[in-house]
Amino acid sequence: MAESAQGERASLTIGQDEALHCTGPWTLQHLPDLERAVAILSWPRSNELLCDAGRITAMDTGGAVMLYRTVMQLRRQGRHVSVEGLRAEFAELLRMVSANWDRIEVAPATKSGRMEQFHRMISGQAKQAVRALGFIGESTVGVWRLLKRPSLIRWRALLRSLELDGFNALPITGLLAFLIGVVISYQGAEQLRKFGTNIFVVDLVGISLLREISPLIVAILIAGRSGSAYAAQIGTMKVTEELDAVQTLGLSPMQLLVLPRVFALMLILPLLTVYADGLGVFGGMLIASNQLHVSFTEFVMRFEEAVALRHFLIGIGKAPFFAVIIALVGCYQGFQIRGGVDDVGRHTTTSVVQSIFLVIVFDALCSILLSWWNL
Repeated sequence: MAESAQGERASLTIGQDEALHCTGPWTLQHLPDLERAVAILSWPRSNELLCDAGRITAMDTGGAVMLYRTVMQLRRQGRHVSVEGLRAEFAELLRMVSANWDRIEVAPATKSGRMEQFHRMISGQAKQAVRALGFIGESTVGVWRLLKRPSLIRWRALLRSLELDGFNALPITGLLAFLIGVVISYQGAEQLRKFGTNIFVVDLVGISLLREISPLIVAILIAGRSGSAYAAQIGTMKVTEELDAVQTLGLSPMQLLVLPRVFALMLILPLLTVYADGLGVFGGMLIASNQLHVSFTEFVMRFEEAVALRHFLIGIGKAPFFAVIIALVGCYQGFQIRGGVDDVGRHTTTSVVQSIFLVIVFDALCSILLSWWNL
């Protein structure tokens, strides 16, 4: 039993009708006494238990967590527990706690050991991995169905994504690629001038840009620009219950929101990579002309000799895989949002970090494999 400054009491008792009666303000300051009350209660033997919450006068998140945890403990014991009489605003708070229960860290009555904390962390990571694999599997099945029946593709959503994520990204992508080419050529010029090997600036700029830097820079840029937008858009739709409305109408969120973005990025990234290759090489060509006195004609002639076609194809070949990683991570993080605007921001940030990390890991693996194959 807990008593507030105004004389209100928060209690949890078993009545003569063998029902669980909750009364008073279930707020954070009353939780210690309520937890002690739960610990000493003598529960009835019946498997059917009614929780009468109609006399709860106040409730915050702490009280909702306390009530939900108590109900879940009883249900894990094999009892059927029904909560009745809870005011509408308290019921909504309890529903939010239920929806986010797997991410709520409730402080236990006693401090857990390090092994228990480690086990909890591993268990949480395993659940996330299972959800991610399930999402990848669902996406793979969806792609297969669309390839078998192209008429199911949402062409309007795909074209809209092509415009927003492709055409609108041309200015920033071109500027960044041009500056990267300028920087590489300028830094290389300082070293090549010392040995009189000015012409080798073509090899430096051409191979590094076409094979590695252009596809990687474009992927990182799109991950920050489009991947974050995917997570924020889908997350906002989930918070505002628009996704529930979509499912009620019999539409598949996978076909409507995920697959058009995946297909659009798979088309966009190779094209943006070619665009970045051209502007990056042009930036390097300008610096080579000004700093190393390598004319445009000499640059082009050396470029044809030194830069093999395989470097260009390797860079372009990575782009579709980068696109799949960015689109799936962004959409997956959007679907994982459960709370409010704070949760939207957190998962949006997570989508960018994970996308860039996975893109770099995939690029590193490709470099290792291509080195083994002497490519």
